[in-house]
Amino acid sequence: MNEKSWVFHIGPVWFDGTVTSMIVLTCIIVFLIVFAFTRNLSLKPKGKQNAIEWVIDFTTNIVGDNMPRKEVRNFSLFSFTLFLFIFVANQIGLITKIVSGNDVTYWKSPTANPFVTMGLALLVLTLANYLGSEKFGLGGYIKNSFFTPAGLFPIKLMEEFTNVITLGLRLYGNIFAGEVLLSLIASVVTSTGWITLPLVVPLEMIWIAFSLFIGSIQAFVFTTLSMVYISHKIEVE
Repeated sequence: MNEKSWVFHIGPVWFDGTVTSMIVLTCIIVFLIVFAFTRNLSLKPKGKQNAIEWVIDFTTNIVGDNMPRKEVRNFSLFSFTLFLFIFVANQIGLITKIVSGNDVTYWKSPTANPFVTMGLALLVLTLANYLGSEKFGLGGYIKNSFFTPAGLFPIKLMEEFTNVITLGLRLYGNIFAGEVLLSLIASVVTSTGWITLPLVVPLEMIWIAFSLFIGSIQAFVFTTLSMVYISHKIEVE
């Protein structure tokens, strides 16, 4: 696959137009979902309100399983937003594929780009370290994060880099691989002719269903690990 993104520039700065537009679209979809599902709230929830409350409870439980009870309210909204954004971003590339004749891609999952997933991972780890230094002060943060237990400073320091890499690349690898295989299955029709359509359509549908499942699991894993990393910085080891 030799796909390329369309690019644009503002002054001397160039931007990946495909990724930028898909991130904006993901944010709009998340906003519309929350807006539509939280209109006309009632004390006896039903329908859409039940669905959004289930997601809120689900993400709140993620926080509760990995942080002290007193911290749950502080991170429940962050967990909800992070999960919903990654979930939509993972699935959006399964809806369709828009590629021009010169292999320029106009539609894809933003999380199928390593810079997006690494950016999310770096955001989470930066936030974790900031919250740790805010809670314990600079000296207490360094002691708690790198010198507790004693003698593990090299390992603790290395973890700061490996956590970013593994958190970002795990998400990217799963979503990118799913989109690549979907494109390869679809290319069978163009390369061998319409006679293969009865075989390709079921395979495409099966892989889309599997990719939807994987995208959901990866949103859960990313959110869970984010809460774990933050808890390591704001709790005493």
